[in-house]
Amino acid sequence: MENKKLEIPYGFALCGDTECACAGTCLRHIAYLQQVETAKVMTMVNLRFCAKDYTCAFYRDAAPVVYARGFTQMQKRMLPDQYGKFLWKLMAYFGRNPYFERRNGKRTLPPGEQELIAEVARQVGVTEEFKFDKYEYRYNWKD
Repeated sequence: MENKKLEIPYGFALCGDTECACAGTCLRHIAYLQQVETAKVMTMVNLRFCAKDYTCAFYRDAAPVVYARGFTQMQKRMLPDQYGKFLWKLMAYFGRNPYFERRNGKRTLPPGEQELIAEVARQVGVTEEFKFDKYEYRYNWKD
């Protein structure tokens, strides 16, 4: 994902602290460097509240993480009773439409949601490793 123009989400706070020890690996600073030459308006973190190391509350690692899409193949491998319980537990957590968007791969699943879905599968009796339909590397803009 190097040397690629970042698609920075609207409102993502940038960091312009060039003296920070972790600026080279911080997604906020890398995004700032991209935006500083062209953006007329930017949302910035207040440097008074930034640490100059990896303990900074605003630090966001620029390493891409594995996101997943869909779990229709695992659904087909569950017993009907398992899937019924699995479906209702996750619909209670995500809501009806967001559940189906995740199941069908229309919405990406960050690592935390992947673990939640796999844990619910274990709770309903799925013993094999939970595999999603597709995996992709993306920047973690939210966590």
